[in-house]
Order: sequence, then structure tokens, then C-alpha cells
Amino acid sequence: MSITQQYVLDTYRARQLGEPAPPAPGTQDWQVVREWRDHRQFRAVVAGRPARGRMRQALGRWLHVRPRSTG
Repeated sequence: MSITQQYVLDTYRARQLGEPAPPAPGTQDWQVVREWRDHRQFRAVVAGRPARGRMRQALGRWLHVRPRSTG
């Protein structure tokens, strides 16, 4: 049975039972990759290695408060 056939079967079963449909295959792949990379970077920071990429940008935004304009 292919992934698509399994998805159609799961969607049919969910509809029969009144449950929400499962996500389509492949819709969350990139989110999983991003979360895995962020977790790896977090573990690196905890271990004392420098942060890079999205983690560093997030930390930079959090630590560097911009002065408010009074205009």
C-alpha cells in the first residue's frame, strides 16, 4: 500500500468516526527539519559552543533592545 492510499484510508476512517482528518503526507516535513536543526543548535549553546543561524538571530533580537522613538 502506498503512502497516498494509506492517507486516503485514514481520512475515510476519520470521517466515519467524526474525527479530524490526518495531515497530508509531506506537509510538515520542512517544519520537522527546522525544529531538529533548532534543537541541535540549542544543544550546542547549552554545551558551550557558539550559536549560529536562526538561533543566533533570535537571541540577537531578544538581547538587543532597540531604543523607542519619541515622535
